[in-house]
Amino acid sequence: MKQYGPEDIPLWGFLLLGAVLLTQSSILFIKARRIDKAPWFWGLIGIIQFPVPSILFFILRRTVWRETR
Repeated sequence: MKQYGPEDIPLWGFLLLGAVLLTQSSILFIKARRIDKAPWFWGLIGIIQFPVPSILFFILRRTVWRETR
């Protein structure tokens, strides 16, 4: 059975992954800055992992950080 590594991923795969991570990081930063909840933290976490930070941010925003009206 052949082992696959990073050298087997084409260049467009790395570029796509970079674009997805950068987009996620930017969106998380902007949304966290809007609600004043550690935007730099969410931006940094969003650029190193996908999709867990987005899911966690969405859950926290809908439950813990919900504004009382």
